[in-house]
Formats: sequence, C-alpha cells, structure tokens
Amino acid sequence: MSRHRKPRRPLLPLVSGLLTGAAVVVTAGTVALVSPGAAVPAAGMAPVATSAVPVVAEPGTRRSAAPPVRVRVPAIGVDSELLRLGTDAAGALVPPDDYDLAGWFAAGAVPGDVGPAVVAGHVDSVDGPAVFARLDELAPGDEVLVDREDGTTAVFTVTGLGRHPKSDFPTEAVYGPTPRAELRLVTCGGEFDRSARSYLDNVVVTAVLT
Repeated sequence: MSRHRKPRRPLLPLVSGLLTGAAVVVTAGTVALVSPGAAVPAAGMAPVATSAVPVVAEPGTRRSAAPPVRVRVPAIGVDSELLRLGTDAAGALVPPDDYDLAGWFAAGAVPGDVGPAVVAGHVDSVDGPAVFARLDELAPGDEVLVDREDGTTAVFTVTGLGRHPKSDFPTEAVYGPTPRAELRLVTCGGEFDRSARSYLDNVVVTAVLT
C-alpha cells in the first residue's frame, strides 16, 4: 500500500471526534500511514495497503496510558497482536510486515490518551483476506477493544466509517488534534488497480473512548 505523510501540525484544525473510519490506509500488499510534517500522500499496498497516520506526539507530550499490545473488534472477528509501526526515511509509515497482524503508530497518541491513536492493517494479500478484510463492515455503535501492557483495556465505540479516494485522503481530519481520546482504523478499499497493484481508496473508521 502506498504511504501517506501527515501535514505539518500547526495547519491541522481541531477535530471534535466524529470522523469516518479509524485511521489507517491500506493499499495492495502493504500498509502506509502519513507521517508528521509531510504532505498528504495516497495509500496503497500489494494486494493490500493502508494509509493514514495519527498526529505524531510532540516532544514532551505527556502519556498516561500504557502502550497497546492487542486490538479486538468482535463485530468483524478481529483479534490481533499490535505491532509497533514507525516511519521510513521519507517520513512515511512503514506497514506491518505480517498481513495477519495490525500495527499501532507508536510515535502518535497512545490509545486511551487524548488525541487520535492510529491503527493500520492490510485488507488482503495474494494469499487471501488479511487482518482488516472486513473493516468496511463496521457500523456506529460497534466496539473496538485495545488491550494494554498493564492489563487494562481501552474500549472505543465506532462513530463513523468512510471510504476516501487515495488522491483525496482526509489527512487533516485523521491527523488533527482532538479534545478527547479517539481511535482511527485504516486500510485499503474500493477497486483494485492491477497495473499499480494498489486499491484506489482508503477505508477509515473513527471511534471514541467510552
């Protein structure tokens, strides 16, 4: 999947919480997230890809919640270990190297702390459906549970889901600061461009801490 880079933080508007989708973009074969200070890119993976990264924590940002280790989404049968995702030299999020596992953008908000925490995953691969194959089936009211290192679980409720052309990814909405703890789940969607080996859209799910 193609990799997105996030815009410079000073330009991001305050997001009140109701977004469409959770915050990760997938393109055929790989997952890609937007990185801090970068321009809005499009996402895509090799049979699967994700694109969308949360606002990166500013130096000195205070974190109170323990790091996440697992994500569970009962409504679509997801129960995955959470890998820690970073960015490459160009500032783009590096997607999970395992199509069956989701990843958390470790430089962004911790699930449960104020801000948009981003989790990305592949939609499929040459071998079949991947971890977020059914992400577009989520509906408002569905729960997303994030288990943390200290044994606690952050429970989020889905508030919206949207599909966006990778050429017009809602970077500011996905990465912008929020007044409460939120979660974004991102993967690829729409039609698959075989020549580019990438999906044309990104599915973004937004959820809020309950």
